[in-house]
Amino acid sequence: MPDRAFWHAGGVARIVVIGAGMGGMAAAARLSVKGHQVTLVEQAASYGGKLGTYRRDGFVFDTGPSLLTLPAVYRDLFIKTGRSELDDVVDLRPVEPGFAYTWADGTRAELPGAGAGAVAAALGDALGGSAADDWQGLMRRAAEVWRLTRRPVLESPLTGLRDLLPLARSASDIRLVAPWQTLRGAGRSHLRDPRLVTLLDRYATYTGSDPRRAPAALITVPYVEQTFGAWHLGGGVRTLADALYQRLQERSIDVHFDTMVDRIETIAGSVRAVHTVNGERFDADIVVANADASEIYNRLIDDAAARPAAKALAKATPSFSGFVLLLAVRGRTPGLAHHNVCFPADYDAEFDSLFGRSATPVDDPTIYVCAPDDAAMRPDAEHESWFVLVNAPRHGTGPGCVDWRAPGVAEAYADHLMTVLARRGIDLADRVLWRVVRTPADLADEAGAPGGAIYGTSSNGTRAAFLRPANQSPIKGLYLVGGSAHPGGGLPLVGMSAEIVANLIGRA
Repeated sequence: MPDRAFWHAGGVARIVVIGAGMGGMAAAARLSVKGHQVTLVEQAASYGGKLGTYRRDGFVFDTGPSLLTLPAVYRDLFIKTGRSELDDVVDLRPVEPGFAYTWADGTRAELPGAGAGAVAAALGDALGGSAADDWQGLMRRAAEVWRLTRRPVLESPLTGLRDLLPLARSASDIRLVAPWQTLRGAGRSHLRDPRLVTLLDRYATYTGSDPRRAPAALITVPYVEQTFGAWHLGGGVRTLADALYQRLQERSIDVHFDTMVDRIETIAGSVRAVHTVNGERFDADIVVANADASEIYNRLIDDAAARPAAKALAKATPSFSGFVLLLAVRGRTPGLAHHNVCFPADYDAEFDSLFGRSATPVDDPTIYVCAPDDAAMRPDAEHESWFVLVNAPRHGTGPGCVDWRAPGVAEAYADHLMTVLARRGIDLADRVLWRVVRTPADLADEAGAPGGAIYGTSSNGTRAAFLRPANQSPIKGLYLVGGSAHPGGGLPLVGMSAEIVANLIGRA
């Protein structure tokens, strides 16, 4: 709890939220309900952060998250911040089927959008052998890990190992969570079909991580997806940001766009104000920063109290980025699902390319295609909007980076991906009306994510969770929210981080 001695008359805190991404907006809404005076400043001309959209010629693309899981997080947010509930303000649709997976040997599995048992049955039908039983066994373990970790880890502040001591009191609980085991290790211990191991490996990429180094506890990611469902929002996932910004307007929250923060003023280890590059000063009893943690600790704060946090952050491995093609496609594609994943023959080579010191664009990557069957996202029924994503090294010139702005690099790689698609049986050469290329450098510029790292830090390593910045910073009155802070990236976790921060600050 911040020291109320610094709050102005009436016990109401002057709170400045930096960044109108989903975490910043969610925190602003929750704090407004608690009776505080909230001001939100955003460097861009609009809201949403990484939850962006691109529109052209009747084609509409989500340029950030293309899937919503665990919608209960946002249902709770809307219930507690206004009169309209989530389902009143967005067109929430279950995705059925959920995903179509294709492996390098040509095997294809079309999986339901919800129901762990139904997913296991579909995997059994596609792969045969013990696939169904093995996947069900893994999901039973995942259910227990979810039960053990949801409240003490994902829905609570996490500042160090002592916060997890309650989990260590039971030997059986420790064996279930298996903090010494990697996600790859969990896959190999439960799944006899290597194609299932590859499927499980993919869930490490939901946190920008390497399954060979990420913790086994990430088995909860497919469990959540399959238990609570895969969801689409009519018109695109970006409409969730539209609805949340409308909620801020209903609550009369003061929002300033095109306002880049230059520094957070502190005195004796406590926040005092937020200064912008245009010379504006916003007095603050509390600052909630929805910016990348490395930007906060290395650029915005100059205070000795923050240096240990900056040093801890420097030890973490950044997450990888993404390379995107937006394709306006003529005609309809037989067998195309809403979410499509095409695996390479050598998944390890992909992670070697992403996390090696001499990082390179992945030559034979996993290709994800999101092509919603949504009339609001295409000009007519005879066209498709394809969002094509491959994992990519961060932008830059140092270790683990690629200079995506170097002449010819981005376009050459885009051409290469079209060739890879054709080699895998999806030749769009005569069907693409136009394409837009978005690189990690674009993400870095638009979202303020250093190098375009999608999730801030990765989950690589057994101590990765404790290297992720805590929501309550060492600076008195400074809180961190969003994908680079605890509990992590992705729409559900970002929403959870906002609730954690609002609860830490409390009521006026």
